[in-house]
Amino acid sequence: MSDLYAVFGNPIAHSKSPQIHAAFATASGQDLVYEARLAPVGEFAPAVAEFVAAGGKGANVTVPFKEDAYRLATRLSERAARAGAVNTLSFAAGEIVGDNTDGAGLVRDITHNLHTPLAGKRILLLGAGGAARGVIAPLLAGQPVSLHIANRTADKAEALAAAFSDMAAVHGGNYEKLSGQQFDLIINATSASLAGASLPLPVGLFAPGSLAYDMMYGKGDTPFMALARAQGAAQVADGLGMLVEQAAEAFFVWRGVRPETAGVLAQLRAALAG
Repeated sequence: MSDLYAVFGNPIAHSKSPQIHAAFATASGQDLVYEARLAPVGEFAPAVAEFVAAGGKGANVTVPFKEDAYRLATRLSERAARAGAVNTLSFAAGEIVGDNTDGAGLVRDITHNLHTPLAGKRILLLGAGGAARGVIAPLLAGQPVSLHIANRTADKAEALAAAFSDMAAVHGGNYEKLSGQQFDLIINATSASLAGASLPLPVGLFAPGSLAYDMMYGKGDTPFMALARAQGAAQVADGLGMLVEQAAEAFFVWRGVRPETAGVLAQLRAALAG
């Protein structure tokens, strides 16, 4: 009988995770079934319990349940504890182990797929919510020269910067505080692109040779990517690669096999363009 995995979310029908993990399983010869499961808001824990009772070995967790998953876990990986959120659950020996592969996925996409090392870079992270928090420690592990967090509400950015000050000097403030600065890597971790909105960024932020990265993705440029192109970013990218790479990291956590991602990413990209 095939091992059972799933992704939990609400909504969930749009999820590309079943397609991604099916491709990983086929390519690596792993015998598993991966489903998309809709959990009612407020009933995440019972939905997971039902899944485990049915033989579930592990699960991915997406919006809006990453903090629920964090609370449900009986043990946390170090990166999940730092992120304050869980997107990968493993079930074994009565334990629920929570992990977070988002940051690893982002860093892998930037450094491997986009050929942009983090060491010595000036990084600007836009947003101070869960998406931003989940990637800060992996970004800092890449040894950038600086990391600045910017948010509409300055105190949220400042509090998030302070939470990671034990790792490196992290700065926080509002968008206006960015004026006159330049960055080599600017990452949009806000939900602005989902709403089709632009961010009130000062001009001149993009240094020569800079990369602009939006965690969101869609058909064509997001508003942030369009803004970055207009303001002189040398390279722009969306978050489709992050989606595939964080899935690959979760697959590795569960199966001990690191799947090849280039082919899966190319397939998704072609389908999105079509």
